[in-house]
Order: sequence, then C-alpha cells, then structure tokens
Amino acid sequence: MKINFSLTLFIGALTLSLASTSALARTGYAVHYSDFYHGKRTASSEIFDQNKLTAAHHKIKFGSRVKVTNLENNRSVVVTINDRMAKSSKHIIDVSKSAAARLGFVEQGRTNVSLEILD
Repeated sequence: MKINFSLTLFIGALTLSLASTSALARTGYAVHYSDFYHGKRTASSEIFDQNKLTAAHHKIKFGSRVKVTNLENNRSVVVTINDRMAKSSKHIIDVSKSAAARLGFVEQGRTNVSLEILD
C-alpha cells in the first residue's frame, strides 16, 4: 500500500500539535504576584504592571491569551502570558493582582483554576 508522504507528515504534525495543546490546557492552583514585582521587568522584557491582565506560565509562549477560570466560583478572565515561572512551582499559573481580583481570590492568595489557551 502506497501512502502519500506529505499527508502522513501533515497528520503527524497535527497530532503532535493537538497533543501539545491539550497537555497545556489543564487544572491546578493559581497564585498572584506579590506587590514586590510591580514595575520590574518580566521575562518577555515588558515592565510588569499588576493592574493589567497578564500572567506567567512555564511553557505557554509569550503573547498567548489564556482563559483562566476559578473552579471555586466559576469566574473567568482572559490574561496574556508575558512572564515565566519556575518549572518546579506547585501551581500552574501566576496571574497579576488585577486578574486575581476578577477571579475573586486576592485575599486567599491561591485558588484552583482551569486553563484554556485561546490562541
């Protein structure tokens, strides 16, 4: 049986792409940046502003928009990834204080969330 090499390559790349995306879309704990980081440079070289809807992730590319949903109260917010976090972190995302306020967990410091990569 003769298989078209281009089609096989395309299907393989598509499968890998879908597997990578689903591996990143998951649930876990979110925390928010402390006030200490306000005004400091992020890994993407932007200046961190706790009043903007931004976040850090260890793998998602800079500029990606991610929908973060607080699983404890069902509030959601869309953030832009502009920083990195330690791969050894026990949480899956660090969000700005503004994003944490919209998600309703500033006072408690962390919450259980789901992530959905939008682009």
